[in-house]
Amino acid sequence: MHSEVVASRSADPKGPRPKNGSAPPLDAVSLAIIEQLQEDGRRPYAAIGKAVGLSEAAVRQRVQKLLDQGVMQIVAVTDPLTVGFRRQAMVGINVEGDLDAVADALTAMPECEYVVMTAGSFDLMVEVVCEDDDHLLDVINKRIRALPGVRSTESFVYLKLKKQTYMWGTR
Repeated sequence: MHSEVVASRSADPKGPRPKNGSAPPLDAVSLAIIEQLQEDGRRPYAAIGKAVGLSEAAVRQRVQKLLDQGVMQIVAVTDPLTVGFRRQAMVGINVEGDLDAVADALTAMPECEYVVMTAGSFDLMVEVVCEDDDHLLDVINKRIRALPGVRSTESFVYLKLKKQTYMWGTR
């Protein structure tokens, strides 16, 4: 497990969100703080302050403001394989009717780690993390496909994860 800072123009669905879908403008110092935390989410505020030219207290205040505004979140990221989840898949879903209702139902499922409304071949893309193939089959067949409005699904089982970063938003 390691700590990551996820910084983006969109916030965590559970946390504060920028109004009207727009993020507050970030100055160079805020971006530099985010970059420092993306390199090491446990980096001390004093060390960040030295790197960006602020006091420890000023960094602490800026970080709290970025968290409160929903610009970033500091989270512990685990490797699913090391904590008992041996099967991951991306599931493309086509929906009839209310897209929001299906997306909300998927968001409530603990196995659905990532739910995105899309334009293109699928209405929704959902990343699913499961213990094994039987668990994945149960989630797709008995829970996702059973949702009212789900017309079809297509599953993309992960064979090997080659890259996963959270460095967007600053470069």
